[in-house]
Amino acid sequence: MTELTSPAAFPVTSGRRKGYDPGAVDDFLSGARAAFEDEAATLTSDDVRAAAFPLVRHGYAVDAVDGALARIEDAFAQRERASAMSRRGARAWVGASRALAQEILDRLSRPSRRRFRRVSHFRFGYRIDEVDLVAGRIARYLESGESLTIEQVRTVAFRMQLGGYDETQVDAVLDAVVDVMQSVG
Repeated sequence: MTELTSPAAFPVTSGRRKGYDPGAVDDFLSGARAAFEDEAATLTSDDVRAAAFPLVRHGYAVDAVDGALARIEDAFAQRERASAMSRRGARAWVGASRALAQEILDRLSRPSRRRFRRVSHFRFGYRIDEVDLVAGRIARYLESGESLTIEQVRTVAFRMQLGGYDETQVDAVLDAVVDVMQSVG
């Protein structure tokens, strides 16, 4: 992770395009590096996944930072997996991962247009048809091992619609899918 804390590690946006605030990114990466080196630190892969930075002119290119964060998240997840397996044993770890996968599959197996809570008809939420399409793909991954990568889940984006699916609920399930995928390594 050393190269990720260097100011030259990320391209900087130009013109009217905005990017992540370099100071905020550098501070986060510095803290993440320190936390990774100190196994007693409390930063987790979930914390890395939830990291957000202000957008500014002449900021770091969003795609480059997001790619680095994904790699850092994976490193923390691998460490968390190894730690949990040594504490609880491989059987318990696999059992917990299976239980979470089954919980996700149960939700995604609900009828189309009813997989998630809907927002009010006067508010915007994720487009139902797009979320249902992705939900079907994730369900097939969990049921039969259809090809799907963590990066595809991390980068999925949905358009908005009035009365759509609740963003928070959909995002929580996507985060859980990433957790399951990371747990199986």
